[in-house]
Amino acid sequence: MNSLAFMCIMTAVSGCKSESGNPLVKKSTLPYEAVPFDKITVADMEDAVIEGIRLQNEEISAITGNKETPTFENTVVALDRSGTVLNRAVLTLSNLESALGDTAIMNTMAKVTPQLSLHSTNILLNHELWERIKKVYETKGDRNDLSPEALRLIDETYRNFAESGADLEGEKREKYRELNQKLSDLTVKFGQNVTNEMSSPNRRLWVTEEETSGLPADIKAAARSEAKAVLEEEGKPDNESLYLFTVFSPSYTPFMKYADNRKKREELYKIYNSRNYGGEFDNTQVLKDIANTRLEIAQLMGKNNFAEYQLQGTMAAEPSHVMNLLEELRENYTMPMKAELKEIEDYAKQTEGKDFKLKPWDYSYWANKLKNDRYAFNDEDLKPYFELNHTIDGVLGLATRLYGYTFKENKELPKYHPDVKVFEVYENDGSLLGILYADFYYRAGKAPGAWMTEFRTETKDDQGNREVPLISIVTNFSKPVGNEPVLLTPYEVETFLHEFGHALHGLSSQATYSSLSGTNVYHDFVELFSQFNENFMTEKEFLDGFARHYQTGEKIPEELLEKFVSANQYGAAYACMRQLGFGYLDMAYHTISEPIAVTTDVEVFEENAQNPVRIFDVEEGCVTSPSFGHIFSGGYAAGYYGYKWAEVLDADAFAAFQEEGVFNPAPAKRFKKMLQSGGTVDPSVLYREFRGKDATVDALLKRDGIQK
Repeated sequence: MNSLAFMCIMTAVSGCKSESGNPLVKKSTLPYEAVPFDKITVADMEDAVIEGIRLQNEEISAITGNKETPTFENTVVALDRSGTVLNRAVLTLSNLESALGDTAIMNTMAKVTPQLSLHSTNILLNHELWERIKKVYETKGDRNDLSPEALRLIDETYRNFAESGADLEGEKREKYRELNQKLSDLTVKFGQNVTNEMSSPNRRLWVTEEETSGLPADIKAAARSEAKAVLEEEGKPDNESLYLFTVFSPSYTPFMKYADNRKKREELYKIYNSRNYGGEFDNTQVLKDIANTRLEIAQLMGKNNFAEYQLQGTMAAEPSHVMNLLEELRENYTMPMKAELKEIEDYAKQTEGKDFKLKPWDYSYWANKLKNDRYAFNDEDLKPYFELNHTIDGVLGLATRLYGYTFKENKELPKYHPDVKVFEVYENDGSLLGILYADFYYRAGKAPGAWMTEFRTETKDDQGNREVPLISIVTNFSKPVGNEPVLLTPYEVETFLHEFGHALHGLSSQATYSSLSGTNVYHDFVELFSQFNENFMTEKEFLDGFARHYQTGEKIPEELLEKFVSANQYGAAYACMRQLGFGYLDMAYHTISEPIAVTTDVEVFEENAQNPVRIFDVEEGCVTSPSFGHIFSGGYAAGYYGYKWAEVLDADAFAAFQEEGVFNPAPAKRFKKMLQSGGTVDPSVLYREFRGKDATVDALLKRDGIQK
């Protein structure tokens, strides 16, 4: 993360003495200056944050105290390169908090976050610093020696400060400072409530042997292992007839898809969809406070709502463009979605009787049954071909075929958990591109889902020497049980490809300045690179390179692959409408022009927001908002639409590869340039250069089978 992007979550503490022996404060002596995980304690992380704040304050003071005329070099570049120790400390702390879920680390993160938030605000509201940035911005036209990247950095630095209250005066400045602090505290609380709730005993479903009917053997084995571990932890005797399912994806998703017991599916659905709604980790008031605080910030900045404020510096630019996209997709996908649901319900009635009504806990189960019947295809049929180690080779090999990158496992560098794999990544000319940490397995306390992050952003110094990035991808695949191999579902392989796309964006970066490096791009552009990779899941030429049956070694049979390709469009309308539901909900919370009242019923608010794209009738007590971490604690506020925005881009981009050849070096070379460019070029310009035109929804509609 770069100093400017990081400022959004930072703030100021002074008076700390230097911790020169702290492994996060001093420069690493490891190869590639990798993170010395084996030497870092929780106390080190906290101390390094405090020391990092002190050091960056000194760096900022040196900039503002400079008596020379403000220039690009002594102001904008100096700011971009400040905060090295702080960035290193916070990236380590925040990444380990998510990956390990250690209570001490979580407590430390909660403790330092207010200080970080205040520090960020102090920098952004530093009047002397702002005056120097303005001077550089206003006089940039006087210099003809500045590169396009340098001009871009000036513009983005100016915009970042202007949108963060730098021009506010007097009471408004102090109010902005206060609101930022409050928002930081609230988002941390929301996120930690979500994490804690996931592991709560209230989010478990105990089932008997009889109630596991329909479940694949490996899913049952994992649930049996989970039950045994929990009973042992609680000091209770093991019971071989008991199985434990949780709200974590590797457990929840297959249960909802395969469990024959409808009552238990309903029970687990309601356990999952009532998270953080009441109880010890209730988020209902927290989310209202977050939405209201964001509104107050936006109005302080002269905007009507938070979405209007937040969408500055995005491809979408304003709320109306977001809603235009969501509406265009709604118009195209609503009728196909209704047809899908009717077909599934009619199919289920053949077994359940004519009075059967499809409920949300029935969708995955009966959609899967119908898909199997229609295409004689089941996701489980593909799992034997996606053994994890072979899949790792295949996914990494995609970057080799497209961009010439090679990967070499490094077993010597320290890692933060024994499960982590470390790879050195090389360019096709043999130069080191970066280091990739891969953390694949689910474990208790680990945050749910999958993500890419970094421990260091790529940059170059004044001599052009490149500091290689330290990139991490994290997933929650099931751990092997005994000597059994880890077999991935097609969805899990897509998840791996997705996060690897983000990783390639970070690894490929050839920017000079950290603020414009890697994934530091407009948020509705960043998902292009991850979602683009998912397209290869239906490409035989890609799959044949690694997808082999773990027992026989055979490739995926042509017939099975054709069924998978055909089945891949099945349910596309439902999936799109579900995503639109999240997008509409996000925009509803962030286009309010009046504060949400304490007495507002979150269920009612959510129902009204999602009515235009409703799939099923509302189930009492089931509500998304209190656990919607993406928009309330994960950086996607007024930005969830970005997934669909990027999906339009990725379908359009992959169409270029289909037109020219999936592994044709010509489109791959153009796409690689986008990967390397980071935020150094406006994304609309960058995309048009790649594609020769702006993206339209046509390729997405065709891919999803909506448009023939």
